[in-house]
Amino acid sequence: MSFQSLQREAFQLNQAIYEHGLALLTWGNASLHDRDRGLIAIKPSGVSAARLKEEDIVVLSIDDGRTLAGALRPSSDTPTHVYLYRAFAGVGAIIHTHSTHATAWAQAGQAIPCFGTTHADHFNGAVPVTRPMRPDEIRHDYEENTGRVIAECFATHALDAGQMPGVLVHGHGPFAWGEDGRHALDNAIALEEIARLAWYTRAINPAASPIAPYLLEKHFTRKHGPAAYYGQATGGARDS
Repeated sequence: MSFQSLQREAFQLNQAIYEHGLALLTWGNASLHDRDRGLIAIKPSGVSAARLKEEDIVVLSIDDGRTLAGALRPSSDTPTHVYLYRAFAGVGAIIHTHSTHATAWAQAGQAIPCFGTTHADHFNGAVPVTRPMRPDEIRHDYEENTGRVIAECFATHALDAGQMPGVLVHGHGPFAWGEDGRHALDNAIALEEIARLAWYTRAINPAASPIAPYLLEKHFTRKHGPAAYYGQATGGARDS
C-alpha cells in the first residue's frame, strides 16, 4: 500500500467517526497500522473533520517516529496508538473518541456490564475501565502512559484484545480497535451504543444483573472465532 493509499484510508476512517456522531470538534482520532512496513497513518493534531484533507494525514515510522508523509504535526495521542500497536498483536486500526455515553462511564470510573446480547455480540464480557493514572504518569510521557495503563489493565484482568476490542480510560474516554479500519469503526460504534443501553438499563432497573455467562459465550462465539456461524463467509472470514 502506497503512502497515498494509506493516507486515503486513514482519512476516510477519521471522517467516519464524525459522520457516525462519535466525536465533536477535534475530539476524535483514528489511525491505521501497516505492520509489514512498520507504518502508522494518523489524524493531525487539533484539526477538525471539516478542515481535514486527505493529504493532511500524517504517516510515521513506528520504529523511530519519523514523519514520512504529511506536513502537519500528528495527533497528540500518537504515543498511545503506538504503544497499543506494540502491545496488541493483530490490531490494525485504533479509534479514540469522546463519545457521550462511553465517556460518561469512563468519567464514572466504571466498567460497562454486559447486560444483554447486543453487548455480547461484540465484546466478550464487561468492557473494562483502567485504573486512574498516577500524577507522575500524567506529568511525564502522559500519552505513552495512557497506552501503558490500557495494556496493564488487559494483563491484570487476563483479557484478550481480540475478544475485547475496546476499553475505557478512567476519567478520559473510550478507545476501540480492530484488525482493520472497518472492524475498528464497527467496534467504536458498538462501544458507544452498548454504553448507552447500559445507562438506560441501570436507569430502568438499578439492580439489573449481567446476563448469564453461557448466554454471553453463545452470542460472542457464534459471531467470532473458529466456530462462528453468524453472517456470510467472505474469503474465509465471517462478515458480521
